Amino acid sequence: MDSSGKAGAAVSDLQVRSVRTAAELDAFIQVAWSVQGADPNWVPPLRKEVKRLLGPSHPFWARAERELFLAERGGCAVGRICAIKDTAFIEHQGEQAGAWGFFECQHDQEAAQALFDAAAQWCRARGLALMRGPFNPSTNYEIGMLVEGFDVPPAIMMTYNPPWYPALVEGCGLTKEKDLYAYLFLQGHQTPERLLKAIKRLRRNAEISVRHTTRKTLRADVELMCRLFEESWKDNWGFTPMNPAEIDLMAESLLPILDEDLAFVINYSGEPVAIALLLPDVNPLLKRLNGSLGLRGVLKYLLHRREIRGTRVTLFGIRPEFRKRGLPLVLLDYLIEHVGGNPKYDYLEAGWTLEDNDAINSLLEQFGGRRHKRYRIYRQDL
Repeated sequence: MDSSGKAGAAVSDLQVRSVRTAAELDAFIQVAWSVQGADPNWVPPLRKEVKRLLGPSHPFWARAERELFLAERGGCAVGRICAIKDTAFIEHQGEQAGAWGFFECQHDQEAAQALFDAAAQWCRARGLALMRGPFNPSTNYEIGMLVEGFDVPPAIMMTYNPPWYPALVEGCGLTKEKDLYAYLFLQGHQTPERLLKAIKRLRRNAEISVRHTTRKTLRADVELMCRLFEESWKDNWGFTPMNPAEIDLMAESLLPILDEDLAFVINYSGEPVAIALLLPDVNPLLKRLNGSLGLRGVLKYLLHRREIRGTRVTLFGIRPEFRKRGLPLVLLDYLIEHVGGNPKYDYLEAGWTLEDNDAINSLLEQFGGRRHKRYRIYRQDL
């Protein structure tokens, strides 16, 4: 297509085309390295995991469809984008919304505009009224464009992009819809005294008990966690339930990095009512692996696994009817305690949270969390 999409436009060597072959998919994946490879804070994903996520056999695509677009200039890839129609999201949220994700682009406004034009045209052809992103490919995976906090690398399953990306996207006419926050707690963190009395009283309540996940119970506990997470967040902006095959795949991929001290369920009178899943932040190792995990990657893991010094809260949810019984205080205190008192870890990142989720943001700030990153979801009406 013509890069401007307008009749009579000046001739350009820019082309945008759909990805059809295995070689083109490899080129699509490689764009991330060509754009961000020199940035010391960028963490390369594992190529085989990106390929699996984008492949038709990944369970996410059982109820979704996508189109991958590659922008080339002079035969060299300069940008990419994925247009998405998520039927599960549309049915759950009752909104004819498409999505875009996996966006990477050189500092090239013409290429960025052509990519968003292609994604918008694809969504419009499927009757969608708007598209938002970045979703890679939904809120259950990596989402959001970093707009504040470029000075440190991202935590596990959080995005990173060059500082000039927001201006590039906004230059294509997209506007902010929602911001997401990430909060940081450092080793040695002390819970404010004014909260400790209430927490100690709640922790003495015999009806409240905590059970940790083990490798043997991981599959069942991940299913339980996803069910509780859905009950806790089903009415929130952007939520999409995971299908059973996605849950199975999540359990399979968590097993190699699970720390049993960091995954737990809170019961009330024997009934599971709250969950927290923290993952060790393996991104320092991913940085060393540079997208590949073969024999050399295994050796690097063995040599450098002590570089894993942090954790990230990946799932955090409390059934709505139990939120006024002090469970948020107990849950947050427990997870901070199990990181702050663990010499293996130096920090905990809690994120992401919605900017207008005043209850959770206020709670994190009361506990002394410092907001250190902001991510943005952009919207384009079609």
